Amino acid sequence: MDDKLGGQDRPVLLAAGGTGGHLFPAFALAEELGRRDIEVELVTDERGDRYGSEFPAREIHQIPSATLPDKSPINVARTAWTLSRGIGKAVELMGRVKPSVVVGFGGYPTFPPLLAARLRGIPCAIHEQNAVLGRANRMLAGRVDKIAMSFVKTKFLDKAFQDKAVCTGNPVRQVVLDQAQRPYWSPLEGEPVRLVVFGGSQGARFFSDMIPEAVRLLPEGLRSRLQIVQQAREEDVKRVRASYTQSGVGHEVESFFRDLPQIMAGAQLVIGRAGASTVAELTVIGRPAVLVPLPHSLDNDQLENATRLAESGGAWCIEQKDLTPESLAEGLEQLFGDPAELSKAAAAAKAQGRPDAVSALADLVVGLTRKG
Repeated sequence: MDDKLGGQDRPVLLAAGGTGGHLFPAFALAEELGRRDIEVELVTDERGDRYGSEFPAREIHQIPSATLPDKSPINVARTAWTLSRGIGKAVELMGRVKPSVVVGFGGYPTFPPLLAARLRGIPCAIHEQNAVLGRANRMLAGRVDKIAMSFVKTKFLDKAFQDKAVCTGNPVRQVVLDQAQRPYWSPLEGEPVRLVVFGGSQGARFFSDMIPEAVRLLPEGLRSRLQIVQQAREEDVKRVRASYTQSGVGHEVESFFRDLPQIMAGAQLVIGRAGASTVAELTVIGRPAVLVPLPHSLDNDQLENATRLAESGGAWCIEQKDLTPESLAEGLEQLFGDPAELSKAAAAAKAQGRPDAVSALADLVVGLTRKG
């Protein structure tokens, strides 16, 4: 089947906010469409600029956007004004780029391009990475042709839109798919134990406080085998390193790792948040994890993501309010002392992975381009 757009040079326009959770699946789709010789352009907000030299798009556009921080009259008015400016710019962009289809990946920065696409009569779709339909996607659900979901059961998906919903899974980048070929191996007695800790693209202060304290409480025999790779905020790196040095633990602590999928694949246990991309990558690669959802997030999306994976046996979900250094140390000692349990969790996580998600989403997009 020829996936080119009838010889036309009309690109697919991807709309994604500047966070990794939105940009990574958009990146994965752009890679797949590129393999099908389909041109891609990206529209994002100012945060997406740092990906400009790497995102596989022939052109990257920025339009005004804003997220509503709260419902105070001033912030509502400010957000509405910014979004209205963004919609005007997006309508102009649609006329200039003439995309064959527009695909949004959630967050308020996707609202202007998707609404502009609808006003211009351009086929469009949204993709939801989480087990909860986000607020921007909820507002757009009635205006798009297709809703691509990462989870079969997606909270807040209106029954009226079920006929346009398709479960494609959450696409992961090629660098993640490459690491999925590495088999999991459980730590045998006397061998090094590899623990990877990260809290999202910017690290997490909570883990910088919690993990070193828990490690200090581990038996000396386990500490001597432990090899920790941890992402921490820039201001926390030195003190986390110092704590591990004092505990006699092998460690690598940095504020950013470019090769995180490779590092994740080398782990025997991961401790992290439960963002959609984190969960997708853990399941495609197949690594057991202790997931500590970000508290107070909108709609508890991370708690929903973590709970779904924990129910499958591929992770352990612990809410931040329930975690102490003592309970974490006890849990780590138990897990590292039971290699069979870790292997079982790794297999369960792998069973939940959707390495075909990017292909399924690309097929959906190609179908819409032909419709248009």
